[in-house]
Amino acid sequence: MAQDLTDNYRGAFDGALRFGARPALLIVDVVVAYLTPGSPLYDPAFQGALESNERLVTAARAVGLPVIFTNVVYQPGGADGGLFYRKVPALSAFQRGSAMGAFPDTLQPGEADTIVSKQYASAFFGTSLGSTLAAQGIDTLLITGFSTSGCVRATALDALQHGFVPFVVREACGDRHPAPHEANLFDLQAKYAEVVSEAKAIALIGG
Repeated sequence: MAQDLTDNYRGAFDGALRFGARPALLIVDVVVAYLTPGSPLYDPAFQGALESNERLVTAARAVGLPVIFTNVVYQPGGADGGLFYRKVPALSAFQRGSAMGAFPDTLQPGEADTIVSKQYASAFFGTSLGSTLAAQGIDTLLITGFSTSGCVRATALDALQHGFVPFVVREACGDRHPAPHEANLFDLQAKYAEVVSEAKAIALIGG
């Protein structure tokens, strides 16, 4: 009989990370392309994650927690997207000026929020994010967004590698199919991050 996956991991991947004293909310690529029927990146599954992000932003702003939004922006033709742009043709939706790259009406950055534009999967790669967080003394990131198996995973892994404790919020992440969504949350929890519920994240935000 095949060994249960959880049992297989037990004893090797049982560690835990502690929530820090200076957290921030990092919302990865929650943009119109994932939420608009007809877009190559659209799936109905993203709607629930959007609503979870709306609640998290409200909670973060209520206590003055830093909120950081990321988006993806390419020059026409996507030369600045390199091999990633070639591998994923749907990324053409994010050429500069496209309406698909906009933030949804219900989740707009505020004046006090930070926006980081990127060209690759991780919000850290080739951006100012790491130095921005360090300058503010941030030690922990509540990470949300689209998609779980892509940019959220890459960002959580890089957060860990840059010394920021990653807490990934389950309901606030979305993917096109539950299989990669659940598989990546499982693996992130095992090796690279703490995966928490929206309710737990809001409790942590509240201190």
